[in-house]
Amino acid sequence: MSKLIHRCTILTTAALALAGGPQLSGADQATAARLKKRNEAYREQLEQYFRKLLVTDYPQRAAQAWRRSYASPEAFLRSVAPNRARYRKMFSPPALYPTGPVERARSDLVPEAEWIRVPLGPLTAEALLAVPKNAKGPAPLVIAQHGIGSTPERVFGVGDEPNLYHDYGHALLEAGFAVLAPFNLAGVQPRNRIERLARLGDTTLPGIELVRLQALLDVVLADPRIDRERVGMWGISLGGMATMFWMPLEPRIGCGVVSAWFNHRRNKMVIPDERYSCFLETKEEHAFFRGWLTEFTDSDAVSLICPRPLLIQTGKKDRIAWWPQVVEEFRAAREHYVRLGLGDRIQMDLHEGGHEVRLETGVAFLRKWLKP
Repeated sequence: MSKLIHRCTILTTAALALAGGPQLSGADQATAARLKKRNEAYREQLEQYFRKLLVTDYPQRAAQAWRRSYASPEAFLRSVAPNRARYRKMFSPPALYPTGPVERARSDLVPEAEWIRVPLGPLTAEALLAVPKNAKGPAPLVIAQHGIGSTPERVFGVGDEPNLYHDYGHALLEAGFAVLAPFNLAGVQPRNRIERLARLGDTTLPGIELVRLQALLDVVLADPRIDRERVGMWGISLGGMATMFWMPLEPRIGCGVVSAWFNHRRNKMVIPDERYSCFLETKEEHAFFRGWLTEFTDSDAVSLICPRPLLIQTGKKDRIAWWPQVVEEFRAAREHYVRLGLGDRIQMDLHEGGHEVRLETGVAFLRKWLKP
């Protein structure tokens, strides 16, 4: 019995050591090392299993999941409807409805803009809204979505250090666009924490933020100063994620610009590589969504935006991706448009910069598709 107790003590202490507990000494170190090696071997088995499932086997699985028809844009939209339904389920947007009057207040940091707040029960949808002065008739609207370390004010140049946003909010105003800059939760750790709670509640933070955006659009598109038929979206970094995530689920957004986000999604999420940052190697657990790589790598997600116009902006010096892989993924995304005879509706701005927006190409693209 004493030998059994001693053996169990060794195993228990070894397990604690694996978890960062008390250190072993003497002969028991060999046992702990053996158990650690076994555990590491199992972890490696699991990682290789998921690499094969999510990356290697993805093309074959996606080929079974998608039944696209390129006979016409209408036929195409009907053919991807089942995928769109599964995509929506991935985010599980909650049912949130306005529960009070809209609140408006001038912004103290962006004088040209006002804060709009829509109460949604225990939550609030908030955004900056700026409308161009002396507009001749209703102005087209661009949703300008900030990234993970930013706020709506940065869209208008406030606190943009280093200069990555290039004050694209004011550039859009000068070009005759109204700008809606929604406020989303900022910071890696805050998003990690709330995403854990969201998963427990069978929803996601992007799903919640989509519903908040839709509530804001309901208000803003009823404004006579805004042209409700001409709506675009331009997001950078996590705002680019929002653009990619929300356009498939919000048909009122007629065209989009994605800056510093579009990627070779399977590699970006799963395969560590010194040429780019892999999400698997970071602490950004908020960026992992159940079912994402079953059938919705970036080129396939774009087919849920098609045939609406889309511009991808990618900097060769941006460490979020290795740009040749992004080009490869873009070509796969463009194929959906080409097969519909609409190749001019999707473009890529592959530039020499880094993690930033590009004013010239972004504004020009939105002018082309949103301005009369």
